[in-house]
Amino acid sequence: MNKMNCLIVDDEPIARSILENYLARLPELVLVNSCKNATEAYESMYAHSVDIIFLDIQMPTITGIDFMRSLKKTPMVVFTTAFPNFAVEGFELNAIDYLVKPITFERFCQAVQKLKDRYNESKKTNAPAETVDYLFIKHNEKLLRIKHSNIHYIEAEKDFCSVYLDEKKILASMHLKMFEDTLPVRLFHRVHRSYIINLDKIIAIKGNMIELPHQEVPIGAIYKKQLMERLGL
Repeated sequence: MNKMNCLIVDDEPIARSILENYLARLPELVLVNSCKNATEAYESMYAHSVDIIFLDIQMPTITGIDFMRSLKKTPMVVFTTAFPNFAVEGFELNAIDYLVKPITFERFCQAVQKLKDRYNESKKTNAPAETVDYLFIKHNEKLLRIKHSNIHYIEAEKDFCSVYLDEKKILASMHLKMFEDTLPVRLFHRVHRSYIINLDKIIAIKGNMIELPHQEVPIGAIYKKQLMERLGL
């Protein structure tokens, strides 16, 4: 695998030190600089090619979210923060992962695996990953073009799936695993052996149920921990 250039941006010296230590254990990751604020990060990105930013959110003057929004060309970003309440906003900005401090090495490695997958995917297509915002769904004798943002959730029904959209439901001649492999991981998450949801459509979570517009979807026991981590909860 090709090496990936990484940038750490965090105003806490201890947090930077921990990430520096983790990066040093993984030879495929190359640390180009460890910055204490957005100003230093801008200078580093001007001087180096950066594939990945490990980015704190709560920083003085310019927050991590404002810094990410300011970039014309955004590398892959993993947010690192002590504040889980920013998780949804982080994923709306296409962050690859959201790590809540204190960050264990095991959890860090999970994020790195996601980064590797996205990096390899973008290299294969020779284009930025996940720039396409739609997919084609086989329905009856047609291939329907459906925008990702139009999908609320997908429910497995034997050899088919029901795809619930903003204003209707369609029956798709596809297995749930095919949807799981096709849909962008930044936006969709499998929460049950029979359900994939659009994270942007979550209204509330109560117990083992997720409230979506017009519907509640169950969370499977083996999927709940991963979902909570994904949302920074």
